Amino acid sequence: MEPGNNTRISEFLLLGLSEDPELQPLIFGLFLSMYLVTVLGNLLIILATVSDSHLHTPMYFFLSNLSFVDICFTSTTVPKMLVNIQTQSKAITFGGCISQMYFFTLFVGLDNFLLAVMAYDRYVAICHPLHYTAIMTPQLCGLLVLVCWILSMLHALLQSLMVLYLSFPTHLEIPHFFCELNQVVQLACSDTFLNDVVMYFALVLLVTCPLAGILYSYSKIVSSIRAISSAQGKYKAFSTCASHLSVVSLFYCTGLGVYLSSVATHSSHSSSTASVMYTVVTPMLNPFIFSLRNKDVKRSLKSLFGGKT
Repeated sequence: MEPGNNTRISEFLLLGLSEDPELQPLIFGLFLSMYLVTVLGNLLIILATVSDSHLHTPMYFFLSNLSFVDICFTSTTVPKMLVNIQTQSKAITFGGCISQMYFFTLFVGLDNFLLAVMAYDRYVAICHPLHYTAIMTPQLCGLLVLVCWILSMLHALLQSLMVLYLSFPTHLEIPHFFCELNQVVQLACSDTFLNDVVMYFALVLLVTCPLAGILYSYSKIVSSIRAISSAQGKYKAFSTCASHLSVVSLFYCTGLGVYLSSVATHSSHSSSTASVMYTVVTPMLNPFIFSLRNKDVKRSLKSLFGGKT
């Protein structure tokens, strides 16, 4: 079976968030600022974790991996958008679109799995504190991250390969600022039934299972916290997972908001605007959420820049 689009189309056109020329400088400046803050913030988390031996724990190991994934996640879409605005070009090659689709699917899946792994880490730390070091060994932590990468890579590869076998019209405009899987599949002129089935099956499976794991972990965490007699003990236990819970809420709520907005309005423009929340804003806010109320990270950052701890 030959791929149906290799000889019919060489590039796509990304329409972006707005076609108004007067808004382009504003969009460029806003997205450039958010991208730089995202990269700098997540890079500081990684540097703090690597440089401070006190942060060589499973929780911060997973956090540094999440920060790395967030940098890659944002870098998949925003730089190409900035280049297109600067050069006043909307074109992206077919190969570039497939690559962007693959890496976007890969990193959004990794975000999803890593948040579930971090919830499991907090569950073990709070519900089984005496066995924490015996359970969360470096080998297990490395294995969990490796499994996250393998599952995400296989899913992204499957989705991308299936798009290769679709046929597209010779002139294709994508009403988005990046090659989002669902948007591209909807614009195909060949039968997309199999793509839709695989896409939604994978969505349900790869989102429901990690989310169920997160909810189960936190149900056990809440039960354990309620059993603690002192108010100070309850606060200390809750504070160790408050940042992670905030990031989980932000990630899933923004993702759900994008899905509901696309279903309710049936507008591609509304969907692309809403997707800015989880593709750009969420990775930008994660470093602030994890560091502002975390004394260990703040101490490490002060030490990193030569301040007094």
